Amino acid sequence: MAGLFITSSGTEIGKTLVTAALCHQAREMGMDLTALKPIISGFDDNTMAESDTAVIAKALGLPIHADTLDQISPFRFKAPLAPTMAAKAESRTLEYDAVISTCRKALEADTFTLIEGVGGSFVPLTGDRLVADWIADLGLESLLVVGSYLGTISHTISTVEAMQARGLKVRGIIVSESAPGTIYDNPDLSETAEEIEGLTNLPVATIPRIQATDPWRHAPALLHLLEA
Repeated sequence: MAGLFITSSGTEIGKTLVTAALCHQAREMGMDLTALKPIISGFDDNTMAESDTAVIAKALGLPIHADTLDQISPFRFKAPLAPTMAAKAESRTLEYDAVISTCRKALEADTFTLIEGVGGSFVPLTGDRLVADWIADLGLESLLVVGSYLGTISHTISTVEAMQARGLKVRGIIVSESAPGTIYDNPDLSETAEEIEGLTNLPVATIPRIQATDPWRHAPALLHLLEA
């Protein structure tokens, strides 16, 4: 199975930006790559064209319609909550085995596959299963996406060490520059990345804030992080 899991230290950090940027850059290089965001919460059919699923579809050059949504994000929930809570709000149950089966089927193809998680690495999915269990059961290495806000170094190290303690391999870290802080100014992006790299001994890349339509088109080169 050829693939990589895109996870994070929290929610709204930049996982989809990274996933879409990798898809776009791979297509530009003629690489055969696809991506799934199997579970998405906070999904509204009325605004699906603005969803993370639609962003990934666009980066893959796919039309945004029902079949594409089912292909990329088959498990969709309305409430912007952890999957356990989002499913409960709709009197539904997220079937963990179905999630694993969907991902494995995609990974069995000849195409390199990115699997984007939901929230952070320790978000609850269903029952006692966490995103970290999902990663482990797929047997994939991860790219960890983190922010640049004040406090991110602690959050990043905590996430990396907790993942490693479970036997999960983090291939690299991407620091996605956070929006300006409301109380304190965010630390310098490059200095934050240097601190994280030195403290984790992992390769670190950065993505500055991009003020443009489809920011994934303008992200720095990230394809080197796909290399084993």
